[in-house]
Amino acid sequence: MSRSGYSDEGDNWSMIRWRGAVAAAIRGKRGQEFLREALSVLDAMPAKELVKGALEADGQYCTIGAMMHSRGIEMSWDGPEDIAKKLRSTTALIAEIVYENDEYSWLKETPAERWVRMSAWVVGNTKEAT
Repeated sequence: MSRSGYSDEGDNWSMIRWRGAVAAAIRGKRGQEFLREALSVLDAMPAKELVKGALEADGQYCTIGAMMHSRGIEMSWDGPEDIAKKLRSTTALIAEIVYENDEYSWLKETPAERWVRMSAWVVGNTKEAT
């Protein structure tokens, strides 16, 4: 199983409910605030590079790791549920961001290319503040 907790096992109804939870988390007020903060954190990174498979490796971070670092939260991985509590977010949103960061692209990509892709994903899922 991956860091996101996603797997190919399960029935269609479970997947439909999960995708609904992800969509609701992304479009909700708290999710939108989280994505706007994530974009600010990504933009503020001195090295525009993201690692995959870990919160932090050699001074570089994944998207969620960068959020945790910017908030001064201890870097430990106990699954998306634990990270959601630490970041005051939803498990669905955290798992989706981890999946996008680690697994979405089947292409071999550099940390810099991953940063570009994740920044675009965040922007693409962020609505203008009202």
